[in-house]
Amino acid sequence: MHKPLTNVPDPFGKFNSFGEHNNEMLKNFLNKFGFKYSFKSSTELYKSGQFNETLKLILNNYQGIMDIILPTLGKERQQTYSPFLPICPETGAVLEIPIKEIDEKNSKVIFDNNGKTLEKSILDGNCKLQWKVDWAMRWYALDVDFEMYGKDLIESAILSTKIIRLLGKQNPSGFAYELFLDEKGEKISKSKGNGITIDEWLDYASPESLSLFMYQNPKRAKKLYKEIVPKAVDEYLENLEKGKNQNELQLLMNPAWHVHDSNMPSENPIMTFSMLLNLVETSNADTKELLWKFVKKYKTNIEEKNHPIFDNLINYAIKYFNDVIKINKKYKKPNETEKKAIEALIHILDNCNDDMKPEDIQTQIYTAGKENGYKENLRDWFKLIYEVVFGDENGPRMGFFISFFGVQETKQLIKSKLDNV
Repeated sequence: MHKPLTNVPDPFGKFNSFGEHNNEMLKNFLNKFGFKYSFKSSTELYKSGQFNETLKLILNNYQGIMDIILPTLGKERQQTYSPFLPICPETGAVLEIPIKEIDEKNSKVIFDNNGKTLEKSILDGNCKLQWKVDWAMRWYALDVDFEMYGKDLIESAILSTKIIRLLGKQNPSGFAYELFLDEKGEKISKSKGNGITIDEWLDYASPESLSLFMYQNPKRAKKLYKEIVPKAVDEYLENLEKGKNQNELQLLMNPAWHVHDSNMPSENPIMTFSMLLNLVETSNADTKELLWKFVKKYKTNIEEKNHPIFDNLINYAIKYFNDVIKINKKYKKPNETEKKAIEALIHILDNCNDDMKPEDIQTQIYTAGKENGYKENLRDWFKLIYEVVFGDENGPRMGFFISFFGVQETKQLIKSKLDNV
């Protein structure tokens, strides 16, 4: 369409334009995370004249700006490049056409519009700027002192820095952050749909867990896809728990302390998010009420009001399990040797009860593995259990899971998996 986004209809029919739609999405995101900000619309700043003085400065330094930009362009593009983009008076489209003449006195530019002369004022929104020049113009006009950008924009930031210095101001302090990758290590692409969006993350986990994920190692490329969410949530919970016993210096190194602006919640943990996801599956609970009922069956001394973080985790876990885990479950069909080992586990659980400590139950599970061919590689033993029982290569610490889920219930769960493969 080649029009400013504020002149493009909102395809979702909610706002006056697609530009306004995008602006509202940005503001909603900032509001969710409690950012303090003053929103400014570029279109309004152009049209209201607030950019006018800086636009005049751009025009006065036209040749210097061209000397900065042209060497970065191909020969063909050099012939037609203009830092000013006039808005067509007939169609409202943004035109990329070459300049014939500059009228500094009247703040006008005369363009070659396919052989026709087009004279336009650069003021009051009659022209836009090419974005690299526009970036420097905004820095100058709005006195921007700090700017973050992805590493793919480093070269553009260098050009914009040269332009703002040409105009007579220092560039803002810059911070280039790394890009996000999918599970294959490839750059996340909107067109491919690989990776996970912020809105999807917030469907599956808390804003605080996302803040912690974003906070750490900003200059290192991060893999961002749906399966990374449980690990990130558990890391957040782990940092909360560590914070209870940390001194002032250690707290400064704890990302959760910064996420919560030094006021970390003191809620006692019930279980990890990964464990909770296993519980969603094994209990067949599809509502928060049912899952809480199951949890209280084995943790009789807890009250929901004292565990707001866990209360929210339950909702997240149910949705994440149904949307992400359930459709990807692949339960292993054990061979005869593996089946005998699993049956031996069931038999050894006959010697366990719900009053035993998780560590003691874990020891019994070790024993079953060692006595059934896994003495030299207990990791493969637990992998077998996880693949048969949970349909995944990874799973919870079994001693803790069984002590919570119940010995008899776990035996029935394992038997049902063996019967259905």
